[in-house]
Amino acid sequence: MQSSWKDNIYQQREQLARMLHEPLTCLAEQCAPEWKRRETLNAALLSGFDSIPFCTYLYCVNTDGVQISDTFGESGLIFGSFGRDRSQRPYMKEAVPAWGFLLSDAYISQSKSRPSLTALQIVRAENGQVLGYVGADFDLRNLPVSSTLYEEPGHWRQIKGDPAIRSCVFLQCRIESPMDQHLDQALSILEELLTQRGVFQCQIHFSSSQATIWTIDDPFRYRILDQETLSDTDICLVYPPQPYPEDALIPLPDIARILANLRSLRMSDENIYLRMSSINIFNGMVSLTFSCDGTHYMRYDEFLGKDGPFWF
Repeated sequence: MQSSWKDNIYQQREQLARMLHEPLTCLAEQCAPEWKRRETLNAALLSGFDSIPFCTYLYCVNTDGVQISDTFGESGLIFGSFGRDRSQRPYMKEAVPAWGFLLSDAYISQSKSRPSLTALQIVRAENGQVLGYVGADFDLRNLPVSSTLYEEPGHWRQIKGDPAIRSCVFLQCRIESPMDQHLDQALSILEELLTQRGVFQCQIHFSSSQATIWTIDDPFRYRILDQETLSDTDICLVYPPQPYPEDALIPLPDIARILANLRSLRMSDENIYLRMSSINIFNGMVSLTFSCDGTHYMRYDEFLGKDGPFWF
């Protein structure tokens, strides 16, 4: 089953928690006898710093969230944080589970404005009383990413746009753009580029008469085709012929059908009309943004199965 980005986050957090729980538990046990003595508590943190993988900062706070130790980093002791009130930081507002270990949600750090997270381990006295917490901060840039990159879902999604635009949709009407005047030629050029010239993604901006394309040979850079370009069939000579990719999810014959449907959605209604669309042959997805500023994402075959009444 295809995993979502939330599934990937859960897997990553689960692996990090397994890696951090045991060393933080051991460090908390070492800190407990020194809890009321700043110097010896600092010494315990310093000796235990290297046992916490990928740690950026290490410190202790009491149950009120006030720091009772200095802070230690990779370079050693960091002065100026003793007595700091951390009670309003995001990780201090989360409930620590009964087993005494919390891996916080990610947040933006105050010192460097970077995505970070904090692990908190409860420190207990011999009689079981909660003394406070050992806190370990982690910069997300330093943490290993062991989960696989999630795949974009292929089901239909609709995302609403600007409410101000939606509320005025019937007060506006489509104004013919330069691309509209030569739309068949422009779409024929894009069909050639997508099917025969190595373009794997394009965004078609009907209202502003331009298209943005990405090629297989140079996928990290986009190229903008303005109205002058889209009215000159010679542009196809710039992109060398290439066989249509075998691993493309959109079959080659369906490219022409998709473009024909886009033309219809652009021209069929004066109030609800297509402003922008994108095609990615490897994702197998088509996106459509209408005059109401709403955007649809759907698989190419689902898109081809929708008729006019569905949209209007």
